[in-house]
Amino acid sequence: MAVVVPAHDEQAVLPDCLTSVLDSLRHLPVRSEVIVVADDCRDATAAVARRLGAVVVTVRARNVGRARAAGMAHALRHGPQDLWLATTDADSRVPRRWGGWHLRHGRAGTDLLVGTVRVHDWAPRSEQVRTRFETRYRQGLTDTGHRHVHGANLGCAATAYERLGGFADLRHGEDHDLVERGRRGALRVVADATCPVRTSARRRSRAPHGFARYLDALDDRPPVVGGRA
Repeated sequence: MAVVVPAHDEQAVLPDCLTSVLDSLRHLPVRSEVIVVADDCRDATAAVARRLGAVVVTVRARNVGRARAAGMAHALRHGPQDLWLATTDADSRVPRRWGGWHLRHGRAGTDLLVGTVRVHDWAPRSEQVRTRFETRYRQGLTDTGHRHVHGANLGCAATAYERLGGFADLRHGEDHDLVERGRRGALRVVADATCPVRTSARRRSRAPHGFARYLDALDDRPPVVGGRA
């Protein structure tokens, strides 16, 4: 099993992410690795990742689709057989059972696993944003699964990933694109809301139309701009 984490200047939040991922993989009955893709980083992201035991792939893309694809390509260097690929985001924390949850789906024949998220800290946002988000999110939950897609909680059988041609070279929406191609290609896509990943409500977005910008759209206040967002 391989877990890919794209990261652009994420030294502050990466330790919590990687600690949670490594903890979820520790007792799995398969070999596993964590791959951090340091994308055009000007901080200590790569050094932090290596210190915590992750493999580091370096790109200069400022493109989350290309970064995820680079990590997956490294994971696939020995071929796709019997390999499960998962991905999360640097500002997210996975539950301890996350690795086993992915592995069980892979062994059950799932081609693409689509999970959910929960925001673990609403401090950067208004109560209005929290209420609007949680109301809309509940509306996307169904009796049989859910209608959400998050790169912070996504998995794929390596053979299915190769069949789909991998993540597209997109600055945002690469997760939705992969899942949509999987559904069009009649792959077994499972939307399971039982193992959510905790993610942040930060105001500075790393992707131009990522999760932070979605939360911006729920707020009456202007989004944070400038800096390294």
